[in-house]
Formats: sequence, structure tokens, C-alpha cells
Amino acid sequence: MRRRTRTGAGGTVPRHGTRLAVFIGVVLLLMTTLVGRLAQVQLLQHHDYAAASRTVNTRQVSTPAVRGRILAANGRPLVDNRATTVVTIDRSVLLDAPDGGRALVHRLARRLDLPFEQLWGRTRLCGTEGAPAPPVCWNGSPYRPVPVATHLPPRVALSLLERPEQLPGVAVEADPVRDYPHPDHVNAAHLVGYLGRPTAEEAEQDPDLSDTALVGRAGLEAAYDDVLRGTPGSTTVAIDPRGAVLHRVDHADPVPGNDLVTHISPPIQRAAERALDRAVRAAHRRGEKQADSGAAVVLDVRTGAVVALASHPAYRPEVWTGGISERDLARLTDPQAGTPLVDRAIAGQYPPASTFKVVSLPAAVKDGVRLHGTYRCTSGVRVGDRVFHNYESEAYGPIGLAKALEVSCDTVFYRFAYRAWKRAGGPDAPLSTTGPFVDMARAFGLGSSTGVDLPGESAGRIADRQWKHDRWVESRDETCRRAREGYPQVEDRNRARYLRALARDNCRHGGEYRPGDAVNFAIGQGDTAVTPLQMAVVYAAVANGGTLWTPHVGAAVRTPAGRTVRTIEPERAGRVDLAPDLLRLMHRGLAAVVRKGTAAGAFSGFPLDDYPLAGKTGTAEVFGQDATSWFASYGPTTDPRYAVVVVVPQGGTGASTAAPAVRQIWEAIRRSGR
Repeated sequence: MRRRTRTGAGGTVPRHGTRLAVFIGVVLLLMTTLVGRLAQVQLLQHHDYAAASRTVNTRQVSTPAVRGRILAANGRPLVDNRATTVVTIDRSVLLDAPDGGRALVHRLARRLDLPFEQLWGRTRLCGTEGAPAPPVCWNGSPYRPVPVATHLPPRVALSLLERPEQLPGVAVEADPVRDYPHPDHVNAAHLVGYLGRPTAEEAEQDPDLSDTALVGRAGLEAAYDDVLRGTPGSTTVAIDPRGAVLHRVDHADPVPGNDLVTHISPPIQRAAERALDRAVRAAHRRGEKQADSGAAVVLDVRTGAVVALASHPAYRPEVWTGGISERDLARLTDPQAGTPLVDRAIAGQYPPASTFKVVSLPAAVKDGVRLHGTYRCTSGVRVGDRVFHNYESEAYGPIGLAKALEVSCDTVFYRFAYRAWKRAGGPDAPLSTTGPFVDMARAFGLGSSTGVDLPGESAGRIADRQWKHDRWVESRDETCRRAREGYPQVEDRNRARYLRALARDNCRHGGEYRPGDAVNFAIGQGDTAVTPLQMAVVYAAVANGGTLWTPHVGAAVRTPAGRTVRTIEPERAGRVDLAPDLLRLMHRGLAAVVRKGTAAGAFSGFPLDDYPLAGKTGTAEVFGQDATSWFASYGPTTDPRYAVVVVVPQGGTGASTAAPAVRQIWEAIRRSGR
């Protein structure tokens, strides 16, 4: 066969030579392009591709720091840390297993004697297909070992490591959790607070918050979260396309949080907690069956330091360790159980009753009442179209202001307040009119939060003209509807008639500030409400000569090694203008309350000659409820150091319930040598 040839300018050329030349040229062109592209990537886009590689193939895992401790004034921990054993499973082992790790988890469940479904549910990432609902599923990082069992005895947990070939990927870790040593049997649950997981919004706002972090949710844990939390560590891990961790790329250890030192005295805190419990039980024995709560405050009158703060009912703070159950949370928030989660010392609001007279007396003197005058203490006094009675309708005749405090004569204060109301313009005064009694209450800080370093504080309520008008506007439609329709759901017909008559009157005149409102305000009755902490601040100011201190629990911040990095200094919140002769009269009257007045029975046998005290009882009448029992005090009067206040809602008279509880606290203070 003859080979075909092509004739060119220079002669004949075989066809396969042409093809070879074209192929070589194409290869050279492709190689040139490839080399150029590689050069572009290596020289011009190296950093972009390296960053992309890291983004795709690595993940950062946050490690929470050990939280700082919360210490009592004597250095003993109110809140500490302890190690708990945690059994974890490496997720990459589960991903590599043909069955997804079910056989491994079955073996682990048998070894731990725990339900398989419980452990299996913990290995499922929350939100993924087939995962159980929180809190069973794993809501943490998918790039760290999954904790499937916690709070196990160390012996049981460590036995899992004896034959690692049977349980590949299973490890035992020691994680810190909050511990409560209860020094001197102190509870202090409302003071120290508790921890919880951050919300999605919090995690977005704070880059240091991981999904496994714990943040303060109440009490000192919340108020000083930035001090206690520390700095989290971080670990950068390489992952494969399935999300399994291949190896660790980088690591930074967490920095432990600092300790918070408080002013809390364990012996006095314990006394306050026990006094409240005994007061409630004693009220029950006397027939005050609705008494189910209370609060106690001990304040240093020289600095505002909170020495003790107790609320009843309480709960064990351990209930939050490791995450609270739905049943326990329901119990803590159940009104039928007394809502133990509420800190009544700072959030409870109650009419102050006659403890308010230390505010009303300076107001009356400022309004022109003669300090050393004599005033009629009758059994009743007509105010407008009503007769307002003295407590138990007792009459003491002409008495001075100190005696009015001692015997708690309401009618003396009724007359002062009625005169001030008329001089201010009576019912025709503008809504902005306050008057001397409202002005003095605000001067003592009432109606505003104290600024204590605890979350959840209530501001209380000053029921002045503006407040009453605003409340009437808000409730007028409902009030007028009740005036028309009555209260058919109320079985007691007499009570239903009374409520309807009250609704009719309020529908027409509910926004008016009447003389009855003014006189009730002067003796701490009606709609005015205060917190126990606010009244402690008031009595501390009376004791120290008029200085209002911002109450504070925290005293200092220390490193874990014990070095003080910050001292929390006392902060003056204001001053009440109390003349020296007025203060002397008030001290004399309040001291007589304890020695021979309304609280004399409660303090019988107390060594008042060696440790003299001053105080005031209060019995607040609340519509539809038993009376609220108050006692507010300070001492020793020779050199005042502490203010002690106790309130027991529906506990009866101040002399019968709150005063004995305050005495128990003063006995603990005296024994402690403070």
C-alpha cells in the first residue's frame, strides 16, 4: 500500500508529523496557562485561599473558665467549686461506626446501669433529625466530646477506662460545678443566686460566651458575673467533611475568675434565716394561718454594708447545680408554694404602717409642728366625713412627739396630715402638689430603688396625688363596669354589696386625692408600699444622723491567689436634713418603744442597759388579708452600728411577730461581738 503524502513549499511532509506538532503546541499552551495560574494563586491570592482553607477545615471550641468563689466577710466560701465526673464520647467515633455508634452506647449504658435512650439522646445534636427535645439532646459544640452522663461516683466512672478497646472514644473528665458549703448552716440562696445557659441573643452580643458557658441569672452570681466568670479558653481543631475532629491545631488555657468577698456575716445571716422561720411558725400557732413569707435585713448604718439579707420561704441553692429540672422550677415559681424564688427583702413591697412615722414626724416638724409641743392623742378624729380611729381606739390624752412615737398614736399624725392637706389646697390642689409628707418620703429615698448590688430590686410606691389619678385613669373602665354589674361571683352578699358600693364611689371620685388618702399616708397605710431594704436604709439614716447610704453586699474582689484587686467603697446616696434636737427627740421616742412602749414585751429580759436599742412596730392593714407585721430598729443607741428590719406579711401585729424575730437577730449580733 502506498503512503499518502502532502506536497508543501519545501517538499513532501508526512501527516502524522503535523499532528504531533499541533499536540505539542497545545500541551505547551496548557502548561503555560497552568503555571501562570499557579503563580497567581501562590503569589497573589495565597492569603485569601489560606484563610478560606482555615474557615472550611478548622473550628474553634470555647472552654469556660472556672468561676470565682463568693466569700463571706470572714473569708469562708458561701459558693465554691467542686469537681464532678463526666463521661464523654468522641463524636468522630460515632460518625465512623457503621451503626452510628448505637452498639457502643448500648455497651456504655449497660456498664453505667443507665437507660440507653437517655444516653443515646445525649449524643444527638439539638435541632438535628431524630434528636430529642432539650434538655435531653446535646446543645453544645459539635466539635467537642459529648457529655452523656454526669455526677457519677468516681469509682464507677473510672472503671470505664480499664478496657478501652471495648469502649473506644469514651473518656472520663472532671468538670467544675458550683458547690455550697453552708458555713454555720447558712442558706443564703437568694443572696448568692444561680447560674444558667446564655440565650442566643447574649451569645451573639458577647463573643466570650459559648453554648456551654454558664452566666449569673440571679443574686450575686448575676450582679458580679463579669468578675466571677473569668476568661474562657479556646481550642482550634481540624475537622473532616463529616464534621469529625481530626486533631488539635491551637490551644489557649482559660483564666479562672476572681473571687468576690462580701460583707455577709454567717452567724448573723443564720440568725436572720432562723428568726424568719420561727416567726412564721409562731404566727401559725397564734392563728395567723395565712402567714407564709417574710424578709429580714441587717445593714451597717455607717457604710450601707449588707451584713445579712434573708427571705422566706427559701430553697436549697444546690437545686440549680447541673441544670434545674422542670418539676423543681415549677415548685420554685408556684404561688401555692409561696414562690420561694422571690427575694422578698428587695422585691417584696408592703405598706410600712407605723414604721413610717420616722418619716412623718420630721415632715410635720418641717411643716410647722412645734418640736416640744403637746398634742391630743384621742381615740378617734373626724377627717372630712369620716372618723379615723387610733389603734385599738386607745386614748392617751395630751402627749409630746416622743410619746407619740412610743405609744404609736395615730390620731396625732392624722391631725398633722389633715392640716397639711388643707393648706396645700385640699381636693382642688393641682396634681403636681406633693406636700411635706410626700416630700420627706422622697427625701428618704422611698419610691426609688436603693441601688443595691443585687438584681430584681423593686422601687416601691409613693401614693401621691399624681399616682392616684393615673391609677384611676387606668382602671376607670373596669371600675365603672363593676359599679353597674356588681360582683355576682362573690358568694358573701354583704361583701359583694360593699365592693359594689366601693366601685360606684371610685367610678365617680376615684381620681381625687381625699383627706383620707393624706392621713393614711402619714401612718404608712393605704397604697404606699416599701421594701424591707428601703426601710432598713431609712432607719440607718435616722441612726447615723441623716446620711443615706447605697446598700452593698460586695466588699472586695480578689484573685484566686488571694490578692485584692478592687475594694468596693461605700457610696453616699444623699442626705436628709434632720436637725440635732429633732434627732435627739426621735432617738428618745424610739428607744422608749423598746423599753416600755409597743415592743417592750418582745424585748423583755434583753440587756438594754448594756446594749440599748431603738425601734418601731408597725401593723399594716391590707384589704382582704390579715395584717402585715413590721419591726424596724437600730442600735446600740450609744454608738449606732446596725439597722435591723423584719416584715412578715399576714403575720399579725408588729409587736407579736416581727419584734420577737428582730430580737433574735440582735441577740446574735451581740453574741458575735459586733
